[in-house]
Amino acid sequence: MRRPIRLLAGLLVAALGLLVLPATPAAAHTTEQPYLYVFITETGIDGRAELAIGDVQEVLGLDMSGDDVAIEAVLRDNAQVLYDYLADHLSVTTADGERPIEFGAVDLFREGSTNLAFAVIQYTAGEHTVVPQTLDIKFDPFFDEVEGRDGLLLINGGFELGEYAAGKETLVNVNADDREPTVDLGADGRWGNFFSSISLGINHIETGPDHILFVLALLIPSVLVFTDRWEPVASFGSGLWRVLKIATMFTIAHSITFTLAGMGWLPTPPAKIVESIIAISIAGAALHTLRPIFPNREWSLSFVFGLFHGMGFASLVSDLGVSRSSQLISLLGRNVGIEIGQVAVILLLFPGLYLLRRTPFYQPFVTVSSLALAAVALLWTVERLAEIDLGTDGLVDSFAAVPRGYWVSIGFAIVAAAAFAWSKQNDRLIDVVRPSEAVSG
Repeated sequence: MRRPIRLLAGLLVAALGLLVLPATPAAAHTTEQPYLYVFITETGIDGRAELAIGDVQEVLGLDMSGDDVAIEAVLRDNAQVLYDYLADHLSVTTADGERPIEFGAVDLFREGSTNLAFAVIQYTAGEHTVVPQTLDIKFDPFFDEVEGRDGLLLINGGFELGEYAAGKETLVNVNADDREPTVDLGADGRWGNFFSSISLGINHIETGPDHILFVLALLIPSVLVFTDRWEPVASFGSGLWRVLKIATMFTIAHSITFTLAGMGWLPTPPAKIVESIIAISIAGAALHTLRPIFPNREWSLSFVFGLFHGMGFASLVSDLGVSRSSQLISLLGRNVGIEIGQVAVILLLFPGLYLLRRTPFYQPFVTVSSLALAAVALLWTVERLAEIDLGTDGLVDSFAAVPRGYWVSIGFAIVAAAAFAWSKQNDRLIDVVRPSEAVSG
């Protein structure tokens, strides 16, 4: 047991070492999700759209190679291409009808040395003498061209107690099924922000395969109990209880750092360092499954690494240009959404794992899947620290991305049920382990 203990200790030390590196501001955006800022004043509406240059290159065919100066020059030289595309995917409508959109300056935004960069297009949406009560905003760039793409509206201005309020903030999630939401500028924006943030939290799990793989790495041993080796748990309830402990401790841990870092009370390292630590956590959880370091205490491993994951979640609301109160509401809503997403992953995968646990196929499955998870995690670590692309995201998305991941889960459950039936028919089911036989956890 000494070798794996030293290995996990090394992983933890490396992670902690990365955390004490000099902190730099977190990236404004951590995904290629398009953003629309809408500023409502007493005389008119204006704002800016932010489109990921990866989407711009893929869909509009613009060459985004070269340094930032060259990329910005390409964007400005092709401003009309951006205007024409946005004109088909952005509209603002009030009770008086659709507002005329006029586009302005085009710039490039990149936070620090991250790979994510955005084309920023300024716009105006007409003047008024009376602030409108409601807005119908259509914003769906790349929704049809890029699978799973959605966007975020950040609206500043509206009414409070019947009076115009310049600082009122509303967050609205838009997706392929809801492209033109109606925004009530006089409604209590807090509930709207909360429910929209829940949707964003769920989306983060759907589009964040590293978090899905971490949950999977902790799920694999949840239907097993360690004696002198991994053996099947006695019942569905005992296995589910192990999962609940793991999920609960992960929730508590990442909620702590999620809130502290998201509110700016906990200094965080650069985004690439946080994402690298998350990748390291997947490798640590996978290696633990191969050679248990905390047998039957996976909840403790979940808590430790959950602290690091919370910093990654916190970057979802960093530097969006909203107030602390709006950030708190968004943090709470996204936290709820992330938990819903994680529960969905558990509910999809646990039945198949439970059925497979007593078959002679489970131990080979544990070995192969844990090695695969560790390999993917190490590739991610290299990619994120060196800021290079080895194609790992595409590899993982090929089986984990929504909705493909749903079909993979269903297929896995069917295969597990067939394996269980075959093992039972051929008297190959493995005996379960009673709680009294397990190593204390």
